[in-house]
Amino acid sequence: MTRARLAARCIRGLEPVLASEILRDELGVITRQGHREVRFDALRPGGRFEPRTADDVFLLAAEMPDPGPAKAGVAGLAELAAGLDAAALLRTRRAYRSSGGSARAPAGSGWSEGAGVPGVEVSASFLGRRNFNRYDVEDAVGRALARVLGVAYHSRRSGAAPPPGCLGWRVVLDGERAALMVRLGDRPAHRRAYKRATVPGTLHPPVAAAMALLADLRPEHRVVDPCCGAGTLLIEAARVQPQARYRGFDLAPDALRAARANADGHPAITVEAGDAGALPLPARSVDRVLANPPWGEQVRAYGRLAVRPARWWAELARVLADDGQAVVLIPDTADLAAAIGHGLRPAMVQQVSLFGAQPYIVRLVPARSLRRR
Repeated sequence: MTRARLAARCIRGLEPVLASEILRDELGVITRQGHREVRFDALRPGGRFEPRTADDVFLLAAEMPDPGPAKAGVAGLAELAAGLDAAALLRTRRAYRSSGGSARAPAGSGWSEGAGVPGVEVSASFLGRRNFNRYDVEDAVGRALARVLGVAYHSRRSGAAPPPGCLGWRVVLDGERAALMVRLGDRPAHRRAYKRATVPGTLHPPVAAAMALLADLRPEHRVVDPCCGAGTLLIEAARVQPQARYRGFDLAPDALRAARANADGHPAITVEAGDAGALPLPARSVDRVLANPPWGEQVRAYGRLAVRPARWWAELARVLADDGQAVVLIPDTADLAAAIGHGLRPAMVQQVSLFGAQPYIVRLVPARSLRRR
């Protein structure tokens, strides 16, 4: 069996966290860390090769030199698909894929409609200015893949979504190399099965997973999300450390319903009505706080925070144990002034790129803990 060369894709800024997760879970040997991507060689089939901080995971199929900015170079990208040993590639994919599935590659070099696959879809991205767009790349490679595999190609150029069940491919041009990859799973890794319900402003699951990893959760920890929304942070944290205890609070009835539906089956998680500006918790009783607070951009604040937003930081400082930590997503580092003014000190600041915004993941510790050392 050929060792799988995998590429885990993530949002910008999470590359170091993604690499750490791959090493922590012994998913493979890292071979490269680049823009929104960590490549690694999977050591053996049989494991789960979808890090929770990854947006998607692909099996590397072929590479060639980046064709550069000229539109004439796009046609040459079809060579990535034309030279594939499709049967061998798909056998390796079946051996290493984490989500199982019954699709099979028939004898020969292609993949027939009889295997139950409605076609192929391609997503492309590139660094630097180009004299072509993503759809030019996708169509050139997609049509070549369709010929090699013997199935239909479904273009995204018109805005129409490919039909469910299509085999997903990705083309990445990084200025030096052009890479063709096939998705390892049936769907993008960031689409979580537990997300049965959602609310406006719900957190991107890989970002929530990264925040949970950065919080250094321990089995004995009491973990709180003061404004839990649909419960994404709590659930991702419980996947990182199942033995800790988790409590989520929110004042929005639709958020409470969504969080309870999503967290159903997680005995370590409880969700209840509560005001993030006046949490029903004793002082210094919480080991970790994980939160994506309502900063008034996508979600308005409720309760006491609607009147005095700074109460957020005051409550955080009050409930955190002396050796506690809070990992919070903030829209701007200017918000740290209020945190510092309420006795919290930044221990880590990491900017990420998230759906066009540039927020920061911040880890904070009580200033009183620093004075005790």
